[in-house]
Amino acid sequence: MAAARHGAFHPLRVTAVEPLTDDSVAVTLAVPPDLRAGFRHAPGQHLALRRTVDGTEIRRTYSICGRAPGPEGPETLRVAVRLVDGGAFSTYALKELAVGDTVEVMAPAGRFVLRPRPGRFAAIVGGSGITPVLSIVSTLLASEPEARFCLIRSDRTTASTMFLDEVADLKDRYPDRLQLVQTLSREEQQAGPASGRLDEERLTRLLPALLPVGAVDGWFLCGPHGLVQGAERALRALDVPRERIHEEIFHAEETTTGAATAPVAATKTPLTHSKVTAKLDGRSGSWPVHDGETLLETVLRNRADAPYACKGGVCGTCRAFLISGDVRMDRNFALEQEELDAGYVLACQSHATTEKVELDFDR
Repeated sequence: MAAARHGAFHPLRVTAVEPLTDDSVAVTLAVPPDLRAGFRHAPGQHLALRRTVDGTEIRRTYSICGRAPGPEGPETLRVAVRLVDGGAFSTYALKELAVGDTVEVMAPAGRFVLRPRPGRFAAIVGGSGITPVLSIVSTLLASEPEARFCLIRSDRTTASTMFLDEVADLKDRYPDRLQLVQTLSREEQQAGPASGRLDEERLTRLLPALLPVGAVDGWFLCGPHGLVQGAERALRALDVPRERIHEEIFHAEETTTGAATAPVAATKTPLTHSKVTAKLDGRSGSWPVHDGETLLETVLRNRADAPYACKGGVCGTCRAFLISGDVRMDRNFALEQEELDAGYVLACQSHATTEKVELDFDR
């Protein structure tokens, strides 16, 4: 078996499928020795999973919820899947996937990460947004004795709360360094904050009462678009610098079908005739862009191994460096401002606005 490489999928065997709640499971995958170096991951990264049904390819991204491995790479990878109404992959994972089955998996990706270092950190998560943060918290506290973390969770009910026992175990293991705040939107609690949604107004009042907001070195926001957007506005109202705020939207289906989107200002008009040159795994090619195509669609017509997962501007798997030319992105949920300023774009959302565009997927 070849080493894991950018954009390629590798068959991994399922070793466990564990119920987390009535509508979610944790799936554990075995990583063969020759792939472990390629499947090393930073805390907070995700995997793209693929299956084919009746000739149609389905890709979804799921965050790795286990502690980040050492330099030798992981023996197993664990992801959590929550059922989505009509979700082709999530329905399969909850109702059909079994131990011994094989799942095609791309090497880890994503920049919603916290590499262990001393300091004070915090997260505001909703629902399945706990999955990448569970990896971040468990890795940080185990690796860095001078780190502290405040985890603020929002769930509907206790029964719907994913990784309830795992988070409680972390709190027991690190009682002085992990502050845990659980809120429920549809159930009253005996202790802790009153029930209700964590919206901008509530967070603006709540956060200063929980911790010294200005002393937090990094904020990690993950969950539904509305929660993440409200949390960011609350933090900005509390004078938190934008560079300390890191966001990941869950999940692709919610943002591609719902009304909540993050459109990019359409200040440039796509050209009807242009050419894209793309570098991928060290090889370059140039191809004409068909009218209305995104740059990812153009590359995929000629290079089936181009990396992508959601095609909705959410996961960031198709991130590429814009070497030359100019593009217009329809929307962006994945790239932070410093990445945009550095020249990165989402190929799945990019349309050429100059006659020639050059992308590098390898940077």
